[in-house]
Amino acid sequence: MTVNDLNRKSILILGFGIEGQATYDFLRDKWPSKRLSIADQRTPEEFSDELIRKLARDPAVTLNLGPGYLDSLDPENCGVIVKTPGIPASMEQIVKARKAGCALTSHSQIFLSNYPHDKIIGVTGTKGKSTTTSLIYQMLTRAGLMAELAGNIGLPPLARMTHVSKETYFVHEFSSHQLAEIESSPHIAVLLNIVPEHLDYYSSFAEYISAKANITRFQQPGDFLIFNADYPIPSEIAQRTRAALIPFSTKTQVTSGCYLQGETIVWSASGHDEHVLAIGDIPLAGRFNVQNVMAAVAAAALCDVPSGTIRDAVKEFRTLPHRLERVGSYKGVTFYDDSIATVPDATLAALEALGPDVQTLILGGHERNQDFTELGARLPPNIRTVILFPSTGQRIWKSIEIHSRNKPLPEAFFVDTMEAAVKIAYARTEQARICLLSPASPSFGIFRNYRERGESYRSFIETLQFSVKSEK
Repeated sequence: MTVNDLNRKSILILGFGIEGQATYDFLRDKWPSKRLSIADQRTPEEFSDELIRKLARDPAVTLNLGPGYLDSLDPENCGVIVKTPGIPASMEQIVKARKAGCALTSHSQIFLSNYPHDKIIGVTGTKGKSTTTSLIYQMLTRAGLMAELAGNIGLPPLARMTHVSKETYFVHEFSSHQLAEIESSPHIAVLLNIVPEHLDYYSSFAEYISAKANITRFQQPGDFLIFNADYPIPSEIAQRTRAALIPFSTKTQVTSGCYLQGETIVWSASGHDEHVLAIGDIPLAGRFNVQNVMAAVAAAALCDVPSGTIRDAVKEFRTLPHRLERVGSYKGVTFYDDSIATVPDATLAALEALGPDVQTLILGGHERNQDFTELGARLPPNIRTVILFPSTGQRIWKSIEIHSRNKPLPEAFFVDTMEAAVKIAYARTEQARICLLSPASPSFGIFRNYRERGESYRSFIETLQFSVKSEK
């Protein structure tokens, strides 16, 4: 929806989190006196005093906060709803408003409709989005190109769009929620692997895949889709796009894309193959990070970043917080924080990356109806201790028990605080071995998000190192 389209309609911002607030600021900068409405389930007391004072100074804003916030979805008062990610479009009040003539858009769609198309790079997938997005951003900026980090890992794009040159690249990490209702796709779309997640929100895995596929659904000839050709789902989505296909693969040689030649990443384009960097130059653990680097190499190459610059950017890249991050060694035990691992596939990838030195594994969290069969079946025999959080901890343990017939059954501890988990980790992990937090589950319930979970883990590692005696 273009800015001109928005100006002709009454606007309701539905959901007033980070994106909603950035949308408000963007619209208010455009039209200082235009009537705007804001609706959010939180009460005024749940917002910062500074924000409430700011809104109180705006005579042209109507606030609908608290339990009755959906009452504001009145077609007479909102010609367009700017919906925040995470609020389902299937909610009865939203469906009713749309049937009555309300248009539905989002922060992401406003950005996609109003910024130069050829400067938008979008990244999605179940895991690896933030690392890949950050890699692309660092490659571009190291080459001297103007770039902004946007979306889940950076600022909401509307917070920066009017403050930068139109020559600036926006490297945008897109979640499935942000993609679900868009009607435009980025010029360069990067599609990593897709595995089941958010099944408490989507009615099926197929619906989740469909949301992710929007990253390329609206692309046109002249656009580019970079996709992981090692997996069937991205490959199937790629067959339906109108964009030029740029595959990357760690298994097979490709043309017009990235592949491995021995231990070297090769960029292939226009019949010419160029050796970009050796796998040994990548300072990130795990084969999955090789794939993330390959995706970023392809995106940067499409923006004419020289191979030497790409190589230098990768060499200097550092692990993002809570993503298979080495916390340090305490009392002879090495601790890793992989709190971002909210699905079983991510935990298995972390275990593969760290190898047989992992002895203690911290698992479990919020229930999203995920299948833990593969995790139980593939749990390596070097895992001697599992520490399990609710609600998924019991289901994970059951899967481990079922698949333990031909391998040792680890010792299990059920906890509901991170302090208890870290105490057990110190007590049960041998020196020179690894304790890994890689929960295979979201954090909600005990923790606000994966960041808080990871920070709690790190905090107790540091504070308990002098007070816990090892049993080993």
